[in-house]
Amino acid sequence: MEIKHKIKKGQTITLPIKRLGINGEGIGYFKKTIVFVPGALPTETVTAKVTEIAPRFVEAELVKINTLAKDRIEPPCDVYDECGGCQLQHLAYDSQLAFKTDVVKQAMAKYKPENFESYSYKPTIGMENPWRYRNKLQFQIRKNKADKVQAGLYKADSHDLIAIDDCLVQQPATMTVLNTIVSLLEEYGVPIYDEKNNSGIVKTIMVREGLATGEVQVVFITNSPKLPKKQALIAAIQEQLPQVVSVMQNIQNKKTSLVMGDETVHLWGKESIEEHLEDLVFDLSARAFFQLNPEQTALLYREARKALNPQPNQKIIDAYCGVGTIGLSVAKNVKEVRGMDTIPAAIDDAKLNAERLGLKNTRYEVGTAEELLPSWLRSGFKPDGIVVDPPRTGLDHDLINALITYPTETLVYVSCNPSTLARDLVKLSQRYQVEYLQSVDMFPQTARAEVVAKLVLKRKGS
Repeated sequence: MEIKHKIKKGQTITLPIKRLGINGEGIGYFKKTIVFVPGALPTETVTAKVTEIAPRFVEAELVKINTLAKDRIEPPCDVYDECGGCQLQHLAYDSQLAFKTDVVKQAMAKYKPENFESYSYKPTIGMENPWRYRNKLQFQIRKNKADKVQAGLYKADSHDLIAIDDCLVQQPATMTVLNTIVSLLEEYGVPIYDEKNNSGIVKTIMVREGLATGEVQVVFITNSPKLPKKQALIAAIQEQLPQVVSVMQNIQNKKTSLVMGDETVHLWGKESIEEHLEDLVFDLSARAFFQLNPEQTALLYREARKALNPQPNQKIIDAYCGVGTIGLSVAKNVKEVRGMDTIPAAIDDAKLNAERLGLKNTRYEVGTAEELLPSWLRSGFKPDGIVVDPPRTGLDHDLINALITYPTETLVYVSCNPSTLARDLVKLSQRYQVEYLQSVDMFPQTARAEVVAKLVLKRKGS
């Protein structure tokens, strides 16, 4: 049934902002209708122009702030309003952290897992310096109207490129390398991709830095296997960018939202760069997944270990283990660690990392957690603790059923999406009690929140 609002598209309205939504937008009410206003903050009264009408809410564009919030600050980024990569630069950092704790509470209130009102919501752990933390960038390459090569990100909900020569959340080295590469593409007249005509060659540049080693990898993502002036580019990179130790080419000739294609070609130097995280050493190839904020990743994993509280005689399962990060970090403190992942290369890396650390008490297998976990449990392997670190879509339905059918004393859920965490807790809370939720700010200046949830097995009668 369609709800008739007393608001029309294009109408200008004035309203007080009550809170922030999960995407960092201001939320207020006008004639009992919920209104989302990006850029507005709680306690502010704003004038906004209605841009979209939906059955249960309306969206509006901020026109004027009539009453300023005390925690509003001037965004330091010149393209903040256009870029869309960050959502909270206009909010003081302490308030950003408070918002991320509230995002977790909002998610729980929406899905209502058992006893959610009495959960312990620990304050979000932030960064001392919430800038320059991203160790990787993927910027689109295009020519502007003046036929100059530019790198940048798309404007929100569009394919209009916003040129960026200094992103304030990127590690400085990644921007230095990117800007030099853009200059070289211009200097050598390398054909740049034209999205409208699906012509040209270079579409995207990826730059990743190993913070522990200082090694940098450059990946040219192209519309064709050809890369004109390849040798000249490589020679110039060697001369001007000594920190670059790996140059690769990835071919993505399909019209898709996926940045990278299936084929990657080694052009020069090493095929991967080395990165360290706590005791672990990682070889990062062009398509390898690795967290974008290593400093907070180490903190996140410390929180996961704290929640797991590993003991010498315990057996631990690391579901969605990837290259083994969380499980390997507890392996020296427990009797056995088992992990699984669907990506064979990740399991190979997990085994290699275990070997590098001299660990003999680990076992890694390729497969889904929902298949392997019940198999292991039925074979008599009884874990004392399980840690799950799923993608943003949350836990598979079959895995949730397995965790309920074959429960463990301690279940640690590391979530990058509070909404899917809350959804999954609806079922998990039937068998487990949520001891606490600890949010960690992995991506300052954005609305994203990560959470470590500690769950313990319910006792009969509880």
